Amino acid sequence: MSATRMLVLGVVKLVGEAHGYQVRRELKSWSAESWANVQPGSIYHALKALAKDGLLEPVGVESGEGPARTSYRITAAGDHELNDLLAHALANPAAGNDEVSAGVAMLNLVPRKQAVVLLKNRLAGLEGQLTPTRHGIESMPEMGKPAHVSELFRLWLVHLEGQVRWTQELIERLEAGAYALKD
Repeated sequence: MSATRMLVLGVVKLVGEAHGYQVRRELKSWSAESWANVQPGSIYHALKALAKDGLLEPVGVESGEGPARTSYRITAAGDHELNDLLAHALANPAAGNDEVSAGVAMLNLVPRKQAVVLLKNRLAGLEGQLTPTRHGIESMPEMGKPAHVSELFRLWLVHLEGQVRWTQELIERLEAGAYALKD
C-alpha cells in the first residue's frame, strides 16, 4: 500500500479539485515528506497513475505562467479506494508507519464510529502480538542464539507497547469527541 496514493487521493478529496502543485503544497505544509516519504515527483506520478486507473478524473487545464496544470477530482471509484486504504491503515496492525501516519492525517475523512471500530481492530491485533513477543524474549537463551539478539525482541516489544498505548489513547480521545471528523 502506498501512503502517497492515499495522501494524494485524500488531498484531492479534501480540496475538491486540485492540480499537482496544489497537492504538493498542501502535503509540504503537513511535512509529509518527512513522515511518509512523499517526494514531489511521486505526487505527480501518483496523480497520473490514479487518473489512468480511473480513481481521479481530469477536470481542466490551467494555462498561464509556467507549464499547463491539469486539475483533478476524485471519482466514485477513487472514493472507494481511499476508504479502503484508510480502513487498512487504521485497522491493520501490520500497516507500516508511513501508512498509519497517512491514515491519521486523513482521519477527518472517516466517520467517528467507523474510526473507533477500525482502531479497536488495530488494537486487538497489536495486543495479540504482545504475548508472542514477550515469549520470544524469554525463550531466546533456549534458541541457541547469541544473547544480544534478544535485544531485538526487547526493541519490538517497546515499539509494540507504545503502539498499543497510543492506539488506546486515540480511541479514548475519539470517543470523548476529540477532533472534527467526517460526521
